[in-house]
Amino acid sequence: MPEYRATLDREGVAGPRDIAIVGSATRVRRALARLDDAGVTEFMAVPFGTAAEQDRTVELLAELAGEDR
Repeated sequence: MPEYRATLDREGVAGPRDIAIVGSATRVRRALARLDDAGVTEFMAVPFGTAAEQDRTVELLAELAGEDR
């Protein structure tokens, strides 16, 4: 979609793989910490994978956000 392509172009990345946060809980924590350190104030997650993987992702994000599930 042109809107997404324009956003990626503005950020200087080739595609979604350059901005996706994928991996273990430790890797996700570190990536999100880097965003926080950079001053990011808004973040949108779109969990994907199996139902169990999506559940683990949502649980991790809730933990990091300080929310009780």
